[in-house]
Amino acid sequence: MPEGESALAVSVDVEDWYHVPAVTGSSFSAYEDVHEFFDDWDDEYDYLTEPTHRTLELLDDLEITATFFVVADVVDNYPGLVEAIADRGHEIGCHGLHHECTIDPDTKEPRFTKAEYSERLRTAKTKLEDASGQRVTGYRAPGAYIGGWVLDVLEDVGFEYDSSVARNSLYNKTDQELSAVETTPYTPRQGSLNPGGDRDLVELPWPYYDVKVGKIPAAGGPLIRIFGRHVVQAGVSQSLRRGDSVFYFHPVDIARETFPKVGNTRRRPAYWLFKGAQAERRIRTLLDRVDVPLVPCGALGSINTC
Repeated sequence: MPEGESALAVSVDVEDWYHVPAVTGSSFSAYEDVHEFFDDWDDEYDYLTEPTHRTLELLDDLEITATFFVVADVVDNYPGLVEAIADRGHEIGCHGLHHECTIDPDTKEPRFTKAEYSERLRTAKTKLEDASGQRVTGYRAPGAYIGGWVLDVLEDVGFEYDSSVARNSLYNKTDQELSAVETTPYTPRQGSLNPGGDRDLVELPWPYYDVKVGKIPAAGGPLIRIFGRHVVQAGVSQSLRRGDSVFYFHPVDIARETFPKVGNTRRRPAYWLFKGAQAERRIRTLLDRVDVPLVPCGALGSINTC
């Protein structure tokens, strides 16, 4: 592959099936939040631990050190899991306190004030740092729903980079138009997701596959399950020709068990199709065929995670 000297940051979003917006954490969730879910749910909830350990084995096999963006309540509800990830040498990032969407998926209006979200982030950051023994400097927005104001809060709380912005032609999960955003790391302006800023915070945007019909999202995750490997691999390869890029997936993408059916499935009727062993093969093959350095997110650009 002719991607040159670019690097691909490999990341894993550590969340369980009930963290998705259809179940908790959004304006259309079946439960208002994770607390209400656990108050009501009496059945098995842990579909995360087993595929997370399989993810660690997969990365060991491929000799990859990745960034695990962890929902902070995993520390409470899955004892020892964050510690196990950190013990294998992986970078720990923050994926929110309870995987709550920062903006309304429909209106794109903030769901929290800056002060409210700052407090949630401080709690999440501290919880993850205490469990992992690492300084947590990276963030990924739950569901990739993000606004420029969130980046300002991140910087104020002490984060050094974000990896949430996804420009494509199928959907926009941000509160602004993204025509100035490409696929290589950049410095965003204050109060904005657009490049051209003069600040310490760095944005690691997601790859896309630029074709005649538009820009197809190619960051991985559910996309590699739904679109297949070839489209995602083509988008990753194309983005790497522009410069450094990122790839991600979830442990639950490779989970073998069938998840409980809860929430508004009409919005995502096919969301959990094609997961399990098939998804694991696709992820393994893609990562095995990328002929550039595979690094954690904190290693891109001038980001310092020491």
